Amino acid sequence: MSTLRVLIAEDEYLCLVGLQSNIEDLGHQVVGVATDGLQAVEMAIEKKPDLVITDINMPSLDGIEAIKKINEKLFIPSIIVSGYYDENLIKRATKEGVLYYITKPVEMKDLEIAINIASARFEEFKKLHHELKDTKQALEGRKHIEKAKGILMDRMSLTEPEAMKRLQKISRDKNQKLVNVAKDLIKADSLFQN
Repeated sequence: MSTLRVLIAEDEYLCLVGLQSNIEDLGHQVVGVATDGLQAVEMAIEKKPDLVITDINMPSLDGIEAIKKINEKLFIPSIIVSGYYDENLIKRATKEGVLYYITKPVEMKDLEIAINIASARFEEFKKLHHELKDTKQALEGRKHIEKAKGILMDRMSLTEPEAMKRLQKISRDKNQKLVNVAKDLIKADSLFQN
């Protein structure tokens, strides 16, 4: 695993020092240390770390709420550290996008596992997000192409295959993507609608 830039949010000094030491011993870089939730949000937005590790119980803003606010601006994988196991907190943390939950005291091996799992899950989320985005773009493009074909079929009395061949020919001749040709045709046709 590559070196991660980690932001720690922890208000208990001994836990903070222990986390920082363990993270560095695992080969990662601590890019910021926050002692309350609001400071964690500001630092995350400013420093854009690869990972946020935060305690739940902190002044100003609890760790879960801080993660929620961070994720509203940019999605950063996060791990919650808590003094106790609480089913409701776990559900709330999961709802806000937290990728792992560790209970104190945090052992280095537990931290290593949490970082590895959170990083792997985050990569899966990014991959799914890109696939979804690509699918949406393809669907949107398909809609434009279908509409452009319909315009050609109406205006030139073409069959659907003929309209598609016409669009493809224009695309090749202009050396433009088919979807861009379709958008141009739809835009041009809209000028004649008024």
